[in-house]
Amino acid sequence: MSGITSHVLDTARGRPAAGLGLGLHRRGEDGGWIDLGSGPTDADGRRTVLAAVDGVVPAGVYRLVFDVGAWFAVQDTRAFYPEVAITFEIRDGTEHHHVPLLLSPFGYSTYRGS
Repeated sequence: MSGITSHVLDTARGRPAAGLGLGLHRRGEDGGWIDLGSGPTDADGRRTVLAAVDGVVPAGVYRLVFDVGAWFAVQDTRAFYPEVAITFEIRDGTEHHHVPLLLSPFGYSTYRGS
């Protein structure tokens, strides 16, 4: 499977971050960001259809922006970060690129998943 996917886990509560909005962007030739789409995570905290054209993601620099401030507000939880932006580079668009986010009100981490 190729493409870009994400999974968000609320590590403070020990459960998926369902309904968290995120957007995917690709850096254009002019250095600006091209919006490729957005939407909420599902009940399992996943967003599985983010980008793939005929099973291949064009090489380039991408950015996932997670609207964590709005999500924490719905949870009635004060948080430090209004959004989390993760910028990464794809060199081989035939590979699958999974970008998880481990989230708490005052911190986060990410990594390239499988």
